[in-house]
Amino acid sequence: MMGRRRTPGLSERQRKILELLDRFQKQNGYPPSIREIGNDVKITSTSVVNYYLNQLEEMGYIERDEHVSRGIRVLKLPAGLASAVRQVVEEVLRVPVVGRIFASVPVPVPPSDFAYMDAETMIDVARSMLPAKEKVEELFALQVQGDSMIDAMINDGDIVIMRPMRGFPRNGEMVAIWLRDRDETTLKYYYLENGRVKLQPANPTMKPIYIDDPSVVEVQGKVVMVVRQMASQTG
Repeated sequence: MMGRRRTPGLSERQRKILELLDRFQKQNGYPPSIREIGNDVKITSTSVVNYYLNQLEEMGYIERDEHVSRGIRVLKLPAGLASAVRQVVEEVLRVPVVGRIFASVPVPVPPSDFAYMDAETMIDVARSMLPAKEKVEELFALQVQGDSMIDAMINDGDIVIMRPMRGFPRNGEMVAIWLRDRDETTLKYYYLENGRVKLQPANPTMKPIYIDDPSVVEVQGKVVMVVRQMASQTG
């Protein structure tokens, strides 16, 4: 980030790791794994990540339990870094999870499945990860069921952040589709070709779905972000 001041006594990489540890804990409720730290700060070797974590522990910034996966706890933050972390946390938005969307062949579900499952069901999303032009008050989230979009890095159980769409999408956009004549829903890439709609999965084992009458295709929203539900990892 431009204009960021260096934290006295910490190298740039130490500062980035310490900031990640604090931010990740606040956003997820648990510390990151060694691999997650490496991915975030662009370190490919887990031994190098451990080297920096050992330095931070020796400096008194963190406490580690090497016998426990994700056994890292932040003890303190330098004043300059603490203010930067607070700013990041303040930019976390709460998006309502309003229902489910099937990433499979279209599946019959009642229209209420697009209604609120629970007024308290929310997901936290960092504002910085969303396109700047998005009107955040319009965003909603759907939980994905199925594996037709796995090549788009969307797996069963993931959350897609959606923007309501008025009219028809552009070819190649990933959208949540409601097929009114069948009461079926699906998540697919949208194409309008020769007067009919093609719903294209991102799974080489599945074929596209063709809809001859575009008027029965109701676009519920366009995917603007994917929140992956990571399986627990060991350090």
